[in-house]
Amino acid sequence: MSVLRSRPVLRWLVPATAAVAVIGGGAAIGTFAAEAEPSLPPRTAAQLLVDLQTSRLEGLSGTVVQRADLGLPALVGLVPGNELTTLLSGTHTLRVWYSGPDKQRVALLDTLGEQDLIRNGRDLWTWGSRTNTARHHTLGDGTGAARPAAAAVPNLPATPQQAADLALGAIDPSTEVSVGRSATVAGQDAYELVLQPRDRDSLVHQLRIAIDAKQHVPLRFEVLAKGSDKPAFEVAFTQVDYRRPDADQFRFNPPPGVTVTEEKAERPAPGSPGHDGSAGDPQVRTVGEGWTTVLIARVDKAVGGKPATAKPAGAAPDVDVSKLLGGLPAVSGDWGSGRLLTGKLFSVLLTDDGRVLAGAVTPERLYQVARG
Repeated sequence: MSVLRSRPVLRWLVPATAAVAVIGGGAAIGTFAAEAEPSLPPRTAAQLLVDLQTSRLEGLSGTVVQRADLGLPALVGLVPGNELTTLLSGTHTLRVWYSGPDKQRVALLDTLGEQDLIRNGRDLWTWGSRTNTARHHTLGDGTGAARPAAAAVPNLPATPQQAADLALGAIDPSTEVSVGRSATVAGQDAYELVLQPRDRDSLVHQLRIAIDAKQHVPLRFEVLAKGSDKPAFEVAFTQVDYRRPDADQFRFNPPPGVTVTEEKAERPAPGSPGHDGSAGDPQVRTVGEGWTTVLIARVDKAVGGKPATAKPAGAAPDVDVSKLLGGLPAVSGDWGSGRLLTGKLFSVLLTDDGRVLAGAVTPERLYQVARG
């Protein structure tokens, strides 16, 4: 059950994941400063969930810091470009503005420039300072409208609210929900809601969501891996203002010399991957549910080869799979053989018969699914 399923306002900055995808590097901010634990009236986990349901966010602006330490092997030089590798490690800084479900802006800052994404009604603009290029997308008028091509990448949450929405959607009998210690985040007193998987096959130890005691808005989201007392992934406000931003913040004014590409998002054809209500790609399926869900997909060739087909425009660049996997440990069992990629929060098994199995689970769980 998702306590936020019917709350569009709590899914604000949905296009922000597209902006996260094109970040070129992170500004080093350092760890989030720890502050004294405030004294707050007692509140149960159920009451905090109700607070999230009934919050009314009219407007917001602030600075968000995202940090990831997923324990992945070095991928630099193996994957063309640096978008994916920078997202999966290091620290990144964003400025965010929100003024309703159709007015949002995210600016991702790095040491060499800025990437902006602006949503104003049906107009969606993306702009990069390093290349001084912009794209303008006209969004569809229904929920089935396609996202921009830039969004077809890993959907890392850009704000604590996005992360909390995803986490709360996973609440079911497999999850223990409790109240943690109160905290001060971005100068605001906050309660802490703690979600802990009950399944031992999950690599997630806890999800911690700091909720503003007055505004009931998530201010910080942390994911702790099993065996660690430090977050493997966290996203938090370091400064927040709940006043509605000026309308000018959502108007894109092309800088001098900018190259603008006009694109119109097309609605996917019925039955195509990503089309609402369709079965999706028949070569991609899931096994299990909750925290131990495993995604299974088939690739064009076994793991020792290179991609066999050309990528569509806007897709991620080709990867030399043999070079990428050469440093990964070889594994085998009664399920077959292949290569294993492990991090603090997930495992990926690439089998020699052309399957990819992935999940926030132990390798043993992947072997079990591969065997079936």
